[in-house]
Amino acid sequence: MKKLSSIVALAPLLVVLLGVPAQADDVKAGDLVISQAWSRATPSGAKVAGGYLTIENKGSAPDRLVGGAGDVAGKLEVHEMTTENGVMKMRALEQGLVIEPGKTVKLAPGGYHLMMFDLKNPLKQGDKVPVTLEFEKAGKVTLSLDVQAVGAQAPGGGGHMEMMKKSPDHKM
Repeated sequence: MKKLSSIVALAPLLVVLLGVPAQADDVKAGDLVISQAWSRATPSGAKVAGGYLTIENKGSAPDRLVGGAGDVAGKLEVHEMTTENGVMKMRALEQGLVIEPGKTVKLAPGGYHLMMFDLKNPLKQGDKVPVTLEFEKAGKVTLSLDVQAVGAQAPGGGGHMEMMKKSPDHKM
């Protein structure tokens, strides 16, 4: 009986672990390591989407993310979102995004991000969207964005874990 109660107690954890999509592998380019590349699903007819990832510079010199491209969109730019006097503003980083040596830069909702314009098809949860990023020193790097749920805040976000946090019946 004790084994059965242990299995029942662990069931929610197994649902969480098995329900979270696998993360993309790290991609190495020169001194850079790119990880956690993802995007959000888009509604039908949407013409823009964001892309998010983490870039770590393990070298001794800065590099710069200057742009990118992908078959999924007509144009891909590096953007920054900021809040000034209570107003959110988004702008393209015309000079790119510097990744200082020994530092990690996170592209995430509400901050730095990739902006994909003129989407050719909606992004669907579970898809892998190939894009090519261009760095000043590391050159062109191809990777895939793992498409998460609409409204996800991080890779794997919006899945079972989020539902469990919101459910009053589950204690974490």
